[in-house]
Amino acid sequence: MNTSQLPVTGFISLRQILGHAQSETPALIPVSRTTWWRGVKNGRYPQGIKISERRTAWRAEDIQCLLNSFK
Repeated sequence: MNTSQLPVTGFISLRQILGHAQSETPALIPVSRTTWWRGVKNGRYPQGIKISERRTAWRAEDIQCLLNSFK
Protein backbone atom coordinates (compact mmCIF):
# COMPACT_ATOMS: atom_id res chain seq x y z
CA MET A 1 0.00 0.00 0.00
CA ASN A 2 1.51 3.32 -0.98
CA THR A 3 0.32 6.65 0.35
CA SER A 4 -2.02 7.20 -2.60
CA GLN A 5 -3.85 3.99 -1.62
CA LEU A 6 -4.23 5.08 1.99
CA PRO A 7 -7.90 5.51 2.93
CA VAL A 8 -8.97 9.07 3.66
CA THR A 9 -10.86 8.02 6.79
CA GLY A 10 -11.15 4.83 8.78
CA PHE A 11 -8.62 2.65 10.51
CA ILE A 12 -5.30 1.07 9.50
CA SER A 13 -3.73 -2.01 11.05
CA LEU A 14 -0.13 -2.27 12.18
CA ARG A 15 0.55 -4.68 9.30
CA GLN A 16 -0.53 -2.03 6.83
CA ILE A 17 1.72 0.55 8.48
CA LEU A 18 4.84 -1.57 8.99
CA GLY A 19 4.35 -3.96 6.08
CA HIS A 20 4.01 -7.72 6.06
CA ALA A 21 6.37 -9.96 4.11
CA GLN A 22 4.04 -12.98 3.84
CA SER A 23 1.24 -10.98 2.24
CA GLU A 24 3.76 -8.82 0.33
CA THR A 25 2.44 -5.63 1.89
CA PRO A 26 5.12 -2.92 1.64
CA ALA A 27 5.84 -0.77 4.67
CA LEU A 28 4.53 2.79 4.82
CA ILE A 29 6.91 3.43 7.72
CA PRO A 30 9.89 1.05 7.59
CA VAL A 31 10.62 0.47 11.27
CA SER A 32 10.45 -2.62 13.45
CA ARG A 33 7.46 -3.38 15.67
CA THR A 34 9.58 -2.64 18.73
CA THR A 35 10.62 0.75 17.35
CA TRP A 36 7.00 1.53 16.43
CA TRP A 37 5.67 0.75 19.90
CA ARG A 38 8.52 2.68 21.54
CA GLY A 39 7.66 5.65 19.30
CA VAL A 40 3.98 5.41 20.25
CA LYS A 41 4.94 5.37 23.93
CA ASN A 42 7.20 8.43 23.67
CA GLY A 43 4.85 10.40 21.37
CA ARG A 44 6.77 10.22 18.10
CA TYR A 45 4.02 8.11 16.49
CA PRO A 46 0.26 8.51 17.04
CA GLN A 47 -1.63 6.58 19.69
CA GLY A 48 -3.72 3.72 18.38
CA ILE A 49 -7.33 2.90 19.14
CA LYS A 50 -7.95 -0.39 20.93
CA ILE A 51 -10.58 -2.18 18.80
CA SER A 52 -10.51 -5.43 20.74
CA GLU A 53 -8.55 -6.98 23.59
CA ARG A 54 -5.59 -7.90 21.38
CA ARG A 55 -6.04 -5.57 18.43
CA THR A 56 -5.07 -1.92 17.93
CA ALA A 57 -5.67 0.21 14.84
CA TRP A 58 -4.71 3.74 13.89
CA ARG A 59 -6.81 6.49 12.34
CA ALA A 60 -5.95 6.88 8.66
CA GLU A 61 -5.88 10.65 9.14
CA ASP A 62 -3.23 10.35 11.87
CA ILE A 63 -1.00 8.13 9.73
CA GLN A 64 -1.39 10.43 6.71
CA CYS A 65 -0.41 13.40 8.89
CA LEU A 66 2.61 11.48 10.17
CA LEU A 67 3.69 10.59 6.64
CA ASN A 68 3.30 14.24 5.54
CA SER A 69 5.52 15.34 8.44
CA PHE A 70 8.37 13.19 7.04
CA LYS A 71 8.39 15.10 3.74
